Amino acid sequence: MKEFSIGRNDAGQRLDRWLAKTLPLLPAPLAQKYIRLKRVKVNGRGSRRDIRLAEGDLIQLYINDEFFEAPREDNGFLAVFRPRLDIVYEDENLMLLNKRPGLLCHPDAREKVNTLITHIQAYLYQKKEWNPRDEHSFVPALCNRIDRNTGGLVIAAKNAGALRVINQKIRDRELEKYYLAVIHGQMSPPSGRLEGFLLKDEEQAQVKVYHRPVPGGRSAATVYRTLRRRGGLSLVECRLITGRTHQIRAQFADAGHPLLGDGKYGREKDNRRYGRSFQALYSYKLVFAFSTDGDILEYLNGKTFTAGQVDFVDEYFPPEEQTAAGPEF
Repeated sequence: MKEFSIGRNDAGQRLDRWLAKTLPLLPAPLAQKYIRLKRVKVNGRGSRRDIRLAEGDLIQLYINDEFFEAPREDNGFLAVFRPRLDIVYEDENLMLLNKRPGLLCHPDAREKVNTLITHIQAYLYQKKEWNPRDEHSFVPALCNRIDRNTGGLVIAAKNAGALRVINQKIRDRELEKYYLAVIHGQMSPPSGRLEGFLLKDEEQAQVKVYHRPVPGGRSAATVYRTLRRRGGLSLVECRLITGRTHQIRAQFADAGHPLLGDGKYGREKDNRRYGRSFQALYSYKLVFAFSTDGDILEYLNGKTFTAGQVDFVDEYFPPEEQTAAGPEF
């Protein structure tokens, strides 16, 4: 028999889902059987599979040792890895990071170590705010992600409560996300709204824009306004109404004004002219605009955070050419 005490990050989960995360080697049908047979007890008594666990609950598992992962030492990598983070804001529940272009949010087939989530986990481990040996199911996680070659603000949750709240606010569109982008040409009108349906081609790893509903297509909407114009380029601010894969890149290309440097949706000869090899796109501002209760994050309601100076703005729109009457960002 093994015992587990439910901590803050495991509270609120259903018993069967907690069991699946805690014992990944235990087949789901067998887990349900063990719950029915009361070989899984909550505070000394048998329980239903859908009961919500509370902080301080004591779980007793009368389950064969073969289904428990073998004990192992703390991940030594987390202790020696040198995290490099541009922290815009941090409190006990979450962090806002300014991700640099070129850095992956999560590991992929080619890069397993140097990713934003790895830097975050090592940072929290070394601060003694998170230790995988003390958690049964929670791992610090990103609430949103941006493309490898796009820079900007990313939200990381330090605990399960913050992760649940932010994920729900994103689904309910109670977080406003603003991007800066440099596009080829000029939008007409200079301010407006782009709408359509995006269908992802998994083999090509890109999306296509349709202006009518299509099977598998997802609606996409972006509000934009032009901030600057110079030398055949325009600096635009984009506010995401939806958050689809490659949404801004695909929609502006569909409008005839691809992003500067975008090799996937743009024109190579145009990008070579300006010497840019990746998209000029930055998630530069985040507004917490809750219309419903923010729970443990209510204190963030109404707050705005920005990433600071965006390099391509000064590169293609020098400060001496910007008028005092122009929009600020």
